[in-house]
Amino acid sequence: MTACSIHGCVGTYETREITHTVHPAGDLVVIDHVPAQVCNICGDVLLEPDTVRGLERLLENRNAPTRTAPVYEYDDCLAG
Repeated sequence: MTACSIHGCVGTYETREITHTVHPAGDLVVIDHVPAQVCNICGDVLLEPDTVRGLERLLENRNAPTRTAPVYEYDDCLAG
């Protein structure tokens, strides 16, 4: 296991799958089950270069999403 790179954190990175969210060209894209190294204490996330390249390819060649989800604006929650 690799020690966390965040100053003062005593955690270590472990392999997990994350949900990665990006905003290319103003769109909201959510990519599920992305392999990552995640600190077991502070939650810092590291992506391998091959994973980043895979995400870039996915975003360049976007097809129809495999799933859809509702998206809410936080301001809508405040208008009680």
